[in-house]
Amino acid sequence: MSSHHLSGLTAWLVQRLSAVYMALFVVAMTAVVVSHPGYDYASWRALFAQPLVAVTTSIFFISLLLHIWVGIRDIILDYVGGSPSMRLLLLSLLGVWLIAMGIWIVRIMLRVMLI
Repeated sequence: MSSHHLSGLTAWLVQRLSAVYMALFVVAMTAVVVSHPGYDYASWRALFAQPLVAVTTSIFFISLLLHIWVGIRDIILDYVGGSPSMRLLLLSLLGVWLIAMGIWIVRIMLRVMLI
C-alpha cells in the first residue's frame, strides 16, 4: 500500500471513528440531562468534575478537533486552487486555530476538575 493511500485511509478512519464517538457521547449526555432535570451551575460543575465525565468529555473535544482538522483539510486540499503556498497558509491558519481551541478546552477542563 502506498503511503498516500495509507494517509487517506487514516484520515477516513479518524473522521468516521470520531463521528461515531461524538454521536455516542451526545446520546449519553442527553440521557444524563433528561434523567436529571433542573441542573444548576453547582450541579453541572460537580457532574463535569467526576473523572469519568471529565475524561469522556475531553475525548469528545479531541475527537471534535480531529474531525474538524480532517474535514477542513480535505476541503482545502480538494477545492483551493492556485499555488501550494495558499494551501499551506490556509492549513497553517487552521492548525493554529485548532491548537488554540485545544488549549482553551484544556484550560476549561482543568479549571473544572481542579477547583
